[in-house]
Amino acid sequence: MEEINRGAEAILYKDKETVVKARPAKDYRIAEIDSKLRLFRTRKEANVMRTLIESGVHVPNILSVDDKKSTIIMDFVSGPKLRDVFDSNPDVLATKFGEIVGKLHSLDIVHGDLTTSNMIVSNNELVLIDFGLSAVSKRIEDKAVDLRVLERSLESRHHEHFDAFSKVLKGYKKTNSNADKVLKQFEKVQLRGRNKKPSPKNNS
Repeated sequence: MEEINRGAEAILYKDKETVVKARPAKDYRIAEIDSKLRLFRTRKEANVMRTLIESGVHVPNILSVDDKKSTIIMDFVSGPKLRDVFDSNPDVLATKFGEIVGKLHSLDIVHGDLTTSNMIVSNNELVLIDFGLSAVSKRIEDKAVDLRVLERSLESRHHEHFDAFSKVLKGYKKTNSNADKVLKQFEKVQLRGRNKKPSPKNNS
């Protein structure tokens, strides 16, 4: 197996046409707590992905889940990450991204890390990946924060496409019947971020 990505909680390996997502044990945690935490996070991620698959959202197909090893084996999705091809058609791609996020939120699922790095373009479809921070939530606030994460990601990574997020919202409204409520809360989340005062500098 070839390691293809390493995060704080999990490691991704490519094994032929499959990807293995493994959550290794953490020595700094009590063994029993660590085992339960890794199992909980693995099952939660797998359950979110299965819900999305059943609802027609393009995510990697799950082949198996190993509770003892805290691993998920899924199909390898070939294609470039959206971040690397976003410039080719930003308006259309941003709108499609928004449609996917709207669908997630309509299912009461928040992703937690919405960026163009977590979307793969495969066979002319956008495939959403990495559900390690995902959760099931009915809270409007959580969905608004999810959108704020995406907005900040676009501002940082694709700042030259200043209209991209408005296209995201255009797509979002198509697939989420509660979009108006979420966007009203999103404006409050935006305002909180702008009004947050920087920490005072220590001049001593």
